[in-house]
Amino acid sequence: VQLQASGGGLVQAGGSLRLSCTASGPTFSSYNVGWFRQAPGKERESVAAINWSGGSTYYAESVKARFTISRDNPKNTVYLQMNSLKPEDTAVYYCAANDKRYRTIWQNYDYWGQGTQVTVSS
Repeated sequence: VQLQASGGGLVQAGGSLRLSCTASGPTFSSYNVGWFRQAPGKERESVAAINWSGGSTYYAESVKARFTISRDNPKNTVYLQMNSLKPEDTAVYYCAANDKRYRTIWQNYDYWGQGTQVTVSS
């Protein structure tokens, strides 16, 4: 599975962005997908995850009620809708996939996209 993340950019605090993670390969619908982020000098952290069917999701406490993860399997795409963005959301955002568990640490994800920069100005 090859993944490509897109949709990042510069936005003011309180604004919104939608990230997309597009995959190649016919079996994408059997993979769980997670979004992770890494800010300069900080460890990579989990943001949200969705299981293969879209029926189960996970959110980090810091983004609950602001971010929404969803997927469109016929389009081989997972989305991360980010609303009410804060300066502390600034990071490089990565999407990743695995075929094991969707709620797991980043080290257990096998396939990674290249990352997309999100910058939130105050």
